[in-house]
Formats: sequence, structure tokens, C-alpha cells
Amino acid sequence: MNDAPIGMFDSGIGGLTVMKAVMKRLPHESICYFGDNARGPYGPRDIAEIRRFALEIAAFLEGLGVKLIVIACNSATSAGLLEVQRTCKVPVLGVVEPGARGAVQATHNRRIGVIGTVATVHSRAYLRAIHALDAGAKVHSRACPTLVDFVERGEIEGPHIEGELDRYLAPLTRREVDTLVLGCTHYPLIREVIGKVAGEDVSLISSDWEVAREVEENLVRMGYLRSPKPPVYRFMCSGDIEQAIALGRLFLGPEVEKVEKVELPLRVKGS
Repeated sequence: MNDAPIGMFDSGIGGLTVMKAVMKRLPHESICYFGDNARGPYGPRDIAEIRRFALEIAAFLEGLGVKLIVIACNSATSAGLLEVQRTCKVPVLGVVEPGARGAVQATHNRRIGVIGTVATVHSRAYLRAIHALDAGAKVHSRACPTLVDFVERGEIEGPHIEGELDRYLAPLTRREVDTLVLGCTHYPLIREVIGKVAGEDVSLISSDWEVAREVEENLVRMGYLRSPKPPVYRFMCSGDIEQAIALGRLFLGPEVEKVEKVELPLRVKGS
């Protein structure tokens, strides 16, 4: 057993959807969550800059003594997963490969759509991950830069977001995708409206439950499951605390009682 916490981070609070899935699957595990809301969203930023942020935050979490790190952000996973894995001494999981695996398993016609931030789509990370599992799959990606803004202001239903989604999804519908990857951890909050616009024949794949399964598999393999006692959840952010609490409760629930402010920049070990 290993009672150290799991470390988890995102560009803001979207990664709390992944945390929620981990909490349900592994109810005894403690979690340290960091939301980089002072510099998020990462989607419009340069890939190299996002990679630097990911290395910074992973080093910070490792310094807290976590036993495993989850990059609960599609943009950061796409930009820096391999570099973070090379740098950290603890296992590091991302959200792209689990989502890709779920899509390949779900599709019947091998036509898969991917929606995400500009950084995630431009990185082609989902394309590579899906083709590593099924080289013959047709992957159609679409950047949806405004959806995060809708979610973060709490507009998760209604005609405005439906109209925006219709505009984004129309090209994917024309290509007859039967599976749609929600390539941003904010998107589970608008899963219902995405499903309404995409249609009932399209399977929606988000990585939160797939990531939770991989976290459990890794902890079991290493013998690192926590002893059965109440977990401790620690929430940290780099920006506005009140905003982090309000949005954290929207994404996760009343567990977000307190958020600590962590000043940036964080320093990578050895720098």
C-alpha cells in the first residue's frame, strides 16, 4: 500500500471531471489537484509554452510527494506528456490515449470525430493515438475554441451553445462519424447538449472514466493502492480563488470547500 496522494492538474477546472471519475472508482485515494487558472485556458497558446507549463506543474506536484500524476488536460497531454514522463520519477498518465482507445472500441464504421481546443487539434495527438490502435480508421478533427468559454461562464445549455455546436459539428456530421471524442475535459459538462446536436446515433467518448480505470490499473500493478480510510482532497490554483471555488463546485460538487493559491512561476527542478 501507498498512502501518498495522486497528483492531478489542468489549465483550470475542467480536469475536475477526471478527478470526479477517479474519486468514484477509487474512493479511498487522496488527490492533490492544481488548476492553472492564471494562465489558462491553454488551448490558444503555443505548444512549446504549454509544454513548459506542464513540466513546471508536474515538478511542483512531484515535490509534494505524489505517487502518480494525471495530466487531466487534453492540451497539456498533447503538448507535453512524453517530456513530463521523461522528467518525473513517478508514473505520469495523460487523457489522450484512454480517449482514443475508447473511440476505437466504440466505432462501427471506423469514422471517428474529435473535438477539442486549437492546441489539441493542431497537435494531431488524437489522430496518432487512434491510428496506433487502428491505422485504417478515418479521423476528422474540429477545433472548437469557444466552448470552454461557454462552460466557464456556466452557460451549459440553451440556444446559443446549441447554435455554436451545430456550427462546429456540421462538417463531422457530413462525414458520417458514428463516434465523437470529447477532446477537452470541460466537455463532459455539456455532454447532454453535445449529444442532442450530434444525434442519438453518435457515440460520445470522454476520457474521464477511461483515465480512472488506468489510474486503478497502475496503482494495483505497483501495489500502491491506499489503505481503506477517508481520503484527503487538496485543491490549488494559480489565479482567482473565488472563481476556482465557484467553478470547482459546478464541476465537482461541495468537496471543493477550500482552494489554496500557489504563486507562479513554478520552477522546474534543476533550472
